[in-house]
Amino acid sequence: MKIDIWSDYGCPFCYIGERKLALALQKTGMTENVEIVFHSYELDPNAKKSYDENINQLIAKKYGMSIEQATAANQNIINAAREVALAFNFDKLQPTNTFDAHRLSHYAKEQGKQKPYTEAVMKGYFTDSLNISDFEVLADMAAEVGLDRAEALRILESSAFTEAVRQDESNAYSRQINGVPYFLFNGKEVINGAQSVDTFVAVIEGLKDEVDIKI
Repeated sequence: MKIDIWSDYGCPFCYIGERKLALALQKTGMTENVEIVFHSYELDPNAKKSYDENINQLIAKKYGMSIEQATAANQNIINAAREVALAFNFDKLQPTNTFDAHRLSHYAKEQGKQKPYTEAVMKGYFTDSLNISDFEVLADMAAEVGLDRAEALRILESSAFTEAVRQDESNAYSRQINGVPYFLFNGKEVINGAQSVDTFVAVIEGLKDEVDIKI
């Protein structure tokens, strides 16, 4: 089975959704019989690399709500993450631009390390409060999952894989994907958002015996 996932490293529901998918694959016994391919999608291509405001202030400004409302909304996300054994540290979260993290993901993909790289970046961002636009931080993450640190740094300091990111995003727009996470199973069955584990299980069970369909 092939699962294509469009997601953004700064998207909490992407991390939650990917964890729910992993749990569903475990429940269905499909952990060894699946090919997962991550595709780049920037929720905010114009995001800055650093902000003076914290995440609650940024959310309040973006959606025209009070700080109290934004804090409550973010707490709901923290609670949802906790339900799938993820620890979100929003108090120290460093909102940033995710473009370079996406570029490096294509190097990780070439080296067969895209899945652990994606996990490392999302954990680094949401749990460990790291700045995932910092080249040294990203290079460290690459090294942690078995990638060549020097090569990762060289890529980050160049414009390498820019076109790969843009192509992923172009493919998303052509599919009318306007939000992430977006899961495409065997090129036809879709789950939008961080749905329940049971929803993922139902789709996987329905496709278990199919031959892979490449997009």
